[in-house]
Amino acid sequence: MKLFQHMTRVLLMFAVAVGAVHFPSAGHAQSQLKKVRMGSSSTNVSFLAIYTALHRGFFKDEGIDLEIIFMPANLASTAVLNGDVDYNGAVTGTIGAAVRDQPMKVLLFTVSKPLLFLVGQKNIKDVKQLKGKKIAGSSPGGSATLLANQALKQIGLEPGKDVSVLQMSGNAASRFAVLESGVVDASLLSVPENIVALEKGYNELLFLGDIVEFAQNGFGTSHKRIRENPDEVYRMVRATVRGLQFIWDRNNTDAVTNILMKQWNINDRRMAGEMFRHVSRVLTKDAYVRPESVQVLIDLARENAKVTKPIPVSDVVDYSFLNKARKELGMTK
Repeated sequence: MKLFQHMTRVLLMFAVAVGAVHFPSAGHAQSQLKKVRMGSSSTNVSFLAIYTALHRGFFKDEGIDLEIIFMPANLASTAVLNGDVDYNGAVTGTIGAAVRDQPMKVLLFTVSKPLLFLVGQKNIKDVKQLKGKKIAGSSPGGSATLLANQALKQIGLEPGKDVSVLQMSGNAASRFAVLESGVVDASLLSVPENIVALEKGYNELLFLGDIVEFAQNGFGTSHKRIRENPDEVYRMVRATVRGLQFIWDRNNTDAVTNILMKQWNINDRRMAGEMFRHVSRVLTKDAYVRPESVQVLIDLARENAKVTKPIPVSDVVDYSFLNKARKELGMTK
């Protein structure tokens, strides 16, 4: 057991060492900022709200020098509880930890729907044509596979019986490669892979956000940090909400497109505009999602962890900081 704990610690420190993303500030201002680290499992464009807050200096306005460190969602929760990082940017990881009685809470949600598209081969134009076919999903227990199963059931196709959802490791880019190879009949793609696929003649069969609620993005932290650093927690929340406000202000469309191009190394402004259009379909207005949507995530996490006891939303989410920020920023539900 001690060896396992030691190896976990080594992995965490390695992730911290190699996965950091810095947004440097001027030397004088830097000395006055508080260093805060967030673990994140993805560089997906659906994290636009947090990166907008970073690029526009909203975290610095709040006295925070935020560093994003890439690591798996479950490892990020362990890192938060160990004190190696301060926040977990993977909402599903935070909820999974809370369901297993680990002292963590989600603080806000920046995405209310899955930014996933079921894209079929060029000869498949309707989702009903997938009966008897194969779909590329994500790793076992991954969100893309879970969402695919939910979506297929809602349109009358039983996963494992009517259609095979193949569990595959890798990201949306690798799932697109599998689609292009012809190994599968359809694949779950995110942005910008879906845009590239459509340009190459593949067909969008389903936008999962139209039929499945899945509040994926945001961040959470430990009960200990909430208790011992409430002002910092509040400033983290407020900076992120300001990022959302900036995105939703139509006067800032060009500025947000510039941020998207810079952060995700997009040279084609038309492509960046399409990415922004798709992301806008799933972003929350004020970092709040309905309790019913959160309960879906909790119940999925319970099922995955084989936890039988009911777990209410109040045990997993703390909206008190968000409610205060929304009030200060003049926002309403």
